[in-house]
Amino acid sequence: MELLAKEFQDKTAPRLQKYLVLKSWWASNYVSDWWEEYIYLRGRSPLMVNSNYYVMDLVLIKNTDVQAARLGNIIHAMIMYRRKLDREEIKPVMALGIVPMCSYQMERMFNTTRIPGKDTDVLQHLSDSRHVAVYHKGRFFKLWLYEGARLLKPQDLEMQFQRILDDPSPPQPGEEKLAALTAGGRVEWAQARQAFFSSGKNKAALEAIERAAFFVALDEESYSYDPEDEASLSLYGKALLHGNCYNRWFDKSFTLISFKNGQLGLNAEHAWADAPIIGHLWEFVLGTDSFHLGYTETGHCLGKPNPALAPPTRLQWDIPKQAVIKSSYQVAKALADDVELYCFQFLPFGKGLIKKCRTSPDAFVQIALQLAHFRDRGKFCLTYEASMTRMFREGRTETVRSCTSESTAFVQAMMEGSHTKADLRDLFQKAAKKHQNMYRLAMTGAGIDRHLFCLYLVSKYLGVSSPFLAEVLSEPWRLSTSQIPQSQIRMFDPEQHPNHLGAGGGFGPVADDGYGVSYMIAGENTIFFHISSKFSSSETNAQRFGNHIRKALLDIADLFQVPKAYS
Repeated sequence: MELLAKEFQDKTAPRLQKYLVLKSWWASNYVSDWWEEYIYLRGRSPLMVNSNYYVMDLVLIKNTDVQAARLGNIIHAMIMYRRKLDREEIKPVMALGIVPMCSYQMERMFNTTRIPGKDTDVLQHLSDSRHVAVYHKGRFFKLWLYEGARLLKPQDLEMQFQRILDDPSPPQPGEEKLAALTAGGRVEWAQARQAFFSSGKNKAALEAIERAAFFVALDEESYSYDPEDEASLSLYGKALLHGNCYNRWFDKSFTLISFKNGQLGLNAEHAWADAPIIGHLWEFVLGTDSFHLGYTETGHCLGKPNPALAPPTRLQWDIPKQAVIKSSYQVAKALADDVELYCFQFLPFGKGLIKKCRTSPDAFVQIALQLAHFRDRGKFCLTYEASMTRMFREGRTETVRSCTSESTAFVQAMMEGSHTKADLRDLFQKAAKKHQNMYRLAMTGAGIDRHLFCLYLVSKYLGVSSPFLAEVLSEPWRLSTSQIPQSQIRMFDPEQHPNHLGAGGGFGPVADDGYGVSYMIAGENTIFFHISSKFSSSETNAQRFGNHIRKALLDIADLFQVPKAYS
C-alpha cells in the first residue's frame, strides 16, 4: 500500500490535482456538487434504509396524547420556521461560538423532492408551497396551510387533521401501497413514474405530493420510549426508519411521522443536506411546541378553530397496473425486515463524567467503540466518523478515520489485561489526543477522504487508472459512526428542563456485514445509542454490539476512577 501511495503521489496525482485546482477557481466548493451527485443522486438502490435517516421526538416528556393537536402545534411551528428562513432571520450556527457555519444547506429544507430518473435523480426545489401532503389509512390528502395570506393557527390545523382521521372513505385501487414506489429501486420508480404518472389525474395527484412543503404520515400504531421496557426505543426507531414500507414518502426532503399517541418523528432524505440541518429545525419546532404554543388541560391546541374552513381534499388516482407497486414493495419489505436496530439509553454517565477524565466526549465514545468492536469481532476495521465542513462555503462532511494506531494500541493493551491503570490511562489519553486532532483537521479542510474522492472522479474522467485509488476506495467501512449535535439553538435551559431530551436518531448499516452507530451525548448524565446491522450477516448482532459498547464505556471510565455519583 505504501508503494502504491508513493507511486500515486509522484506520478499520477500531480496531473489529477491540476484539474481540481482549476475546478476550485470557478466552483464555490470543489467537492459538494460532485458529492451530492455521485454519492447520493446517482445511487440506484432504495433510499429507504440505505440513505434516508430518522430523528426521534422528545422521549421523556409528553405534552399531549391527542394526535391531531400535536400535529397542529408542530406544523404551525414548522411553517413559522420556514417563514424565518425565507426572511433570512435564522442566525448561523457558530463553531466554538466564534466561526459562523455555512447555512447553504438550509435552502432546500422545505418544498423539496427528489425526483427519480433512469441514470440519476434530481432535486426539485420550489420557492414556495402552500400545502402539505398527508397519508392516512391508505389514502392521500392535500391540506392547505393558509387561508388567503394567513397561516392557519394550530387549532385550525388540529381540526383539519382530525377531519382526515375521522374520514371513513376507503383507499382507491392501488392507492394504499403507492408510496412503496419511493421505497424500492430508483430505476423501477423512474420508469413507473414516466409510464403511469405523466398525464391526467395521476400526474395532478403526484404533483400535489411532490410540490408539497413536506409529507405527513398519520400512523395507526402507537410508539414511544418506555424506560422500563428497553425494546420500546428500538421498535420506535424501526417505525421511523422504514415504517411498513408504504406509509412514508421517501423522496420528500422529510416526512413528518405522527403516531396515534401523539408521539412524532422524522424520516429525512439525505441528498439535500446532512442531519444537523434537520436537527436545527427539529429543535426549534420542539422548543416552540413545548414552551410557546402549549395545550389546553385536555391536550388540545389553544383557541377556537374556524369550522368554515374547507376540509382537506382527497387526491384522485387511476392505477390499473399495480404489479410495479407490488414488486417495489417486495424489494423494500425484504430490506426492512433485514435491518436489526438496537437503540438504548446509556444511563451511568454522560458528558459530565467524561469531562472529568479531561478528554473530549466524542473521542471518549469513539475509542470506546473501537474497544467494543474489537471485543465483538476480534479484529479492527476501517471506521468512518462524519465531521462537518461547514466552516467552508457549501461544505458538507469529511471523514474522520477513527481507527488509528494510537487507538488500536490502547485497545490491545486493554485486551492483554496485564497493564497498570496508569499505563492504560496514558495510552488512552494519547489516543484521545490523536482523535481530537484528526477531528480538528477534518473540520478545517485538512481531511483526506473528500480529496481522494474528487481525485478519483477526475481519474475516471481522464480515463487514468490508478491502482492506489482503486485500492483505497474499495475498502468497506464496516463501522460507520456519527455523533448527533444537540442544543444548536438555545431555546431552553437544559439545567431547568433536564427531561426535554430528544433521543437523537439513526441510520441503516453501510456495509452488509458492518454496523451503523449513531450516538447523542444528551446532556451531563446520559448518552443515546442507535445501532444498526443486518440479520442476514452471521457476523454482526446489533444488540450484542450494544452490550459491548456499554461495557467499554464503563471499563474506560473505571481507569479514571472518577466518582460516578456526582450529580
